[in-house]
Amino acid sequence: MNEKNYTIDALELGPMENFVYLIQDHASKRAAIVDPAWDVAKAIALANQRGYTISDILLTHSHHDHINGIDDVLQQFDAELHLLKPEAEFWGEHSGKPSLHYGGDKIILGDTEIDILHTPGHTPGSACYHLGDDLITGDTMFVFGCGRCDMTGGDPAQMFKTLNKIRTQLPATTNILPGHNYAVSKSSTLAEQISGNPFMQHHNVEDFVRYRMNTPARKTPYEAEPHAHCEHDH
Repeated sequence: MNEKNYTIDALELGPMENFVYLIQDHASKRAAIVDPAWDVAKAIALANQRGYTISDILLTHSHHDHINGIDDVLQQFDAELHLLKPEAEFWGEHSGKPSLHYGGDKIILGDTEIDILHTPGHTPGSACYHLGDDLITGDTMFVFGCGRCDMTGGDPAQMFKTLNKIRTQLPATTNILPGHNYAVSKSSTLAEQISGNPFMQHHNVEDFVRYRMNTPARKTPYEAEPHAHCEHDH
């Protein structure tokens, strides 16, 4: 089996247990930071320590707890900001002139190809980033959870379609790398989520919408697990 041509580091930062990911392409020494927020200096220090230049900023969505460190990155690196066009329209105003994408587009980071999946539900332009056997999911999917759909821009019917798309179109061995550390493990496989994620057990949209919208934001069906959390107000 060939070694990966990239490394992903997950840094848990901020009061909402956000994961900020640093994708590092070995050949080019370029790095992409995903959802820079909170104590971004730690991610920058890691990149500098390893000799990587942050050339790209990837956003899964535009909620404040995933974007409040963008300017910190841009102050030190001439990085290109990437997000989906529907999310830019939902966001309304943002720093700089981002590159706007559609689902199915690719971002090329040195020798690393990153596929952009349009995964609406939490917000209209939520994105997941698929590279190799890894899927960075933002607030679309957590370990045994999924993002809230009761905030501005949320749509539980869209979330049902998104989760079904992930379930049916990606390999079961895919590593799920979520936007928050809300469970007993920081990551999971898609197979584990298909079998155990309560939000992936519904076979019609009506049942899913009823379950999603009636599961309180601060109560989790798996709350018996130690240190488990559900969707905070983000």
